[in-house]
Amino acid sequence: MRRWRRRLADEGEEVKVYRELAARRSGEEREILLGLAEAEERHAAYWEELLGDEVGPKRRGQFRMRVLVLLARWFGSVFVLALAQRAESRTPYRFDRDAPPAMAADERIHEEVVRALAARGRARVSGTFRAAVFGANDGLVSNLALVLGVIGGNVAVSTVLLTGLAGLLAGALSMGAGEYISVRSQRELLAAAAPNPEARAVVPYLDVDANELALVYRARGMSAEEAQRRADALLRDPKPLVPPVESPADEHEVVGTGIRAAVSSFIFFASGALVPVLPFLVGLTGGLAVLLAVVLVGIALMLTGATVGVLSGAAPLPRALRQLGIGAGAAAATYLLGLVFGAVAG
Repeated sequence: MRRWRRRLADEGEEVKVYRELAARRSGEEREILLGLAEAEERHAAYWEELLGDEVGPKRRGQFRMRVLVLLARWFGSVFVLALAQRAESRTPYRFDRDAPPAMAADERIHEEVVRALAARGRARVSGTFRAAVFGANDGLVSNLALVLGVIGGNVAVSTVLLTGLAGLLAGALSMGAGEYISVRSQRELLAAAAPNPEARAVVPYLDVDANELALVYRARGMSAEEAQRRADALLRDPKPLVPPVESPADEHEVVGTGIRAAVSSFIFFASGALVPVLPFLVGLTGGLAVLLAVVLVGIALMLTGATVGVLSGAAPLPRALRQLGIGAGAAAATYLLGLVFGAVAG
């Protein structure tokens, strides 16, 4: 009975999550989320019917589900969809003897529905998000490594502080400019690869018996037979436009815009690079300042990794530890090099 009541409470929380998300959406996405809420209500009704007179007072779901409801109410973003996708993937119904197979199958389908909805949001923010994660990670690691490197060289605290702030400004400006150029170049390459709409206008004038239209489709990845069928069909009725195999707009959306990527990279690099300098800015010196800088950067690296894990629908802890390990390795290597060069210069 306790397990059934827990299932009923959790289903109620899932209903709230999808309805809160739907309240912040419109059109097709809203309808899909409301459809998911109705499915969870159906599951809740099953447990309620199973409990009968033993249903008891209304209970609250698990803590993580209640947090998810609050996040959906406050934000309604792709972050919440990613969390909902992970929650659906951990459904206990596959191992619950009282849950019918159809209900367990429903939950697997719900995971795919939420994955598809989250993919839309990921595509919209992926360019900016990539620049933000890269900028934050680079700022944390590079400036900590820079600070540790000069400390390993046994220099004055004022020199450490000046080096850290210079590294922050130089790195943030360089990252912002580099991201802008990179994204602009990638968008130009994608635009160059897109079909030229002016070429469609010549289709009615092609020689039916001798033309290269089939080669266009073959160059886009079709087999020779399928390409010939498409070309023959178009030549019989040349009014429809030649549709591109892939939508370049989708690729452009994933890449993002140069301005957004540059601003995101600049801000997050500067924020990350500020962390290892903070102890020296507040007047700390010596081993305490170094220890605090390392701890703060470690926490920030783990938060960055965990965020990437959540948004990718994966477990956050392994991603957090991976980010921490890579950053710690780079910083340690730079510190050791600083010791070596400091000894040589001394």
